[in-house]
Amino acid sequence: MSGLTRWEPFRTQLNPWKELEEVQKRLSAIWGGAPAKEGGQKESISVAEWSPLVDITEDDTEYLIKAELPEMKKEDVKLTVQDNVLAISGERKYEKEEKDKKYHRVERAYGSFLRSFTLPENADGSKVSAEYKDGMLKVQLPKSAQAKPKSIDVKIA
Repeated sequence: MSGLTRWEPFRTQLNPWKELEEVQKRLSAIWGGAPAKEGGQKESISVAEWSPLVDITEDDTEYLIKAELPEMKKEDVKLTVQDNVLAISGERKYEKEEKDKKYHRVERAYGSFLRSFTLPENADGSKVSAEYKDGMLKVQLPKSAQAKPKSIDVKIA
């Protein structure tokens, strides 16, 4: 690796956008991504790997995990709980290229994925339930009975 280079984005002798492009190229090289095309060059078409977006919420009785799985069939999604880890896995298959269509841009990602989450201590993994509808997977993870807060009246003398 070469020596450190001081980044001076406001230098007048160089175009600041060129400096930002150089930083982006360096970061892409580190993380293994494809560098962005410089002005005017055509983009190449590639299919990116993906990982579904997930929201996790909690209330007094349960945890709720919502995962976006657009254009996936229920049978292409697998949900497991093992060793206190909840795992959501599956594969969104790439659409077959049709001979009479010309693709100009492919930005949606495809491929296999695995999302795993360590269960909180107060979650009951044996009672997990899930529902899949309209590209949204909803996983309900109840809290264990002993974890629910109890209210005790204390009489003050």
